Amino acid sequence: MTTFEAILLTIVTASTPLLIAALGELVTERSGVLNLGVEGMMAMGAACSFAAAVTFDSTLLGVLAGILAGTFMAALFGLVVLGFAANQVGSGLALTILGLGLAGLIGAPFVGARRNPIAPLDIPVLSDLPVVGRLFFEQDLFVYGSILLTIAVAVYLNRTRVGLMLRSIGENHGSAHGLGLPVLRTRFLAILFGGACAGLAGAYLSLVYTRFWSPGMTAGRGWIALALVVFAAWRPGWALVGAYIFGAATVLQLHAQAAQFGVPSQALSAVPYLATILALLLLSIRRGRAIGAPGSLGLPFVPDR
Repeated sequence: MTTFEAILLTIVTASTPLLIAALGELVTERSGVLNLGVEGMMAMGAACSFAAAVTFDSTLLGVLAGILAGTFMAALFGLVVLGFAANQVGSGLALTILGLGLAGLIGAPFVGARRNPIAPLDIPVLSDLPVVGRLFFEQDLFVYGSILLTIAVAVYLNRTRVGLMLRSIGENHGSAHGLGLPVLRTRFLAILFGGACAGLAGAYLSLVYTRFWSPGMTAGRGWIALALVVFAAWRPGWALVGAYIFGAATVLQLHAQAAQFGVPSQALSAVPYLATILALLLLSIRRGRAIGAPGSLGLPFVPDR
């Protein structure tokens, strides 16, 4: 395998958790809820999945544990912001702090443990093609699953009745409630989906990307996923494109450091996060509403009847 092929494969691996987490947050925000706790949910997914995989010697149980951990954290967030109409920004930040702390506690006994890599799929003949063979036909199930998830979310939001209902709730929850749409239930299910995706992304980090647990291993990926939703203008297809752009920035800055280009390593390490800040600046467009943002995003909903 050439160096170029190795870089491309690494970019795919680095982009997959960003894409999965971003798709979950995209659905959540399309319902009108802003969840800034993605980083905490990813950390919990990473810690719980690795702990379960090592304890029961089962990658499948590890993945399920990661999904359940993210879903549980999301349910807690949903209870606070929907049941008590708490401020979504403050609640999301609190969720991140709580998730990082709990993840450190749960993962502490497993520091230093390692898991065997998950074998990628090997499609005969096609996987032997130069460059494109390993890139497209010899990936793990998570990579293919993330592509299918992108398509499924796009179809759900644009081609199904329940998806259009979710979008209408995100645009104007008052009018949607007046039409008899179940605003709170729809938003709660969207929050749970976002948490499950964040937990799955965390499981990918600890079971596939690194195959070990360490405190702080999410390294800001949850915040990058949040920025990806804005970068994609709340569209799944652009979230896929953005995830691979951000993944490439993360990987290439590491190779740039190894090549010693004469640029301080600290500056190169900041490249993905500078891109994140630039993407988040889009929130200031059009008097604080980014292009494509749901009209009721971040606004609490209290039914009047």
